[in-house]
Amino acid sequence: MEELTQLVEVEPVVPDPVIELLDVNMEIKRIVEAIIFAANRPMTVKQIQQVFPEIEQPELIEILGAIESITEDYRDRPIELKHVASGYRFQVRQELSRWVSRLFEEKPPRYSRALLETLAIIAYRQPVTRGDIEDIRGVSVSSSIIQTLLERDWIKVVAHKEAPGRPGLYGTTKQFLDYFNITNLNDLPTLQEIQDLDLSLDNAQHILQEESEKQTTDEQDEFAQTYTNIREELGETTAV
Repeated sequence: MEELTQLVEVEPVVPDPVIELLDVNMEIKRIVEAIIFAANRPMTVKQIQQVFPEIEQPELIEILGAIESITEDYRDRPIELKHVASGYRFQVRQELSRWVSRLFEEKPPRYSRALLETLAIIAYRQPVTRGDIEDIRGVSVSSSIIQTLLERDWIKVVAHKEAPGRPGLYGTTKQFLDYFNITNLNDLPTLQEIQDLDLSLDNAQHILQEESEKQTTDEQDEFAQTYTNIREELGETTAV
């Protein structure tokens, strides 16, 4: 009984100011969620803070806490709060994107192998000049490819090389990272992972081809058996 009394005596009592602080944090969380939801671009913690009136701006740590809580709330939902290079944004989970894409008539653009190779070289070897890209690929780089990447804001000139003509050095942008749903360049797959993926795709393609050939053979056998059965029903001989 004495031990129970001691436990009761040392049990902490939550003071009113702490309760009020929790209420304020919940309100901040609701506001932060609304800001990110309504924004037409990813929002950084600092940008979210600046949306609040100056005298009501919460501390950055409070906003980060709100973001962490919101992220947890959406963990098992079809929408997620994603941290990309430019900030935080709400988006449909990747595994559901093929269903949502059916809402839009416009098909996503298809890019040539040359464009994707050029982009990959810039991403993994940046900063690089156009000449560097051509040396790696072994062929000239079309001006239209560079222009397309610049217009999409996936690459930019980050500096100029100290060489005759001072060619531009290309690097990737935050928009590139946002588009590919990553926070920084460290999130890019390693070259070994890419090679492993290529091998997996080759194996998958080989298996699909075998299945296709097997299916074709099975269909031919099924047709032959059906044809034989029809002839037998008609009383015809199946011998040739």
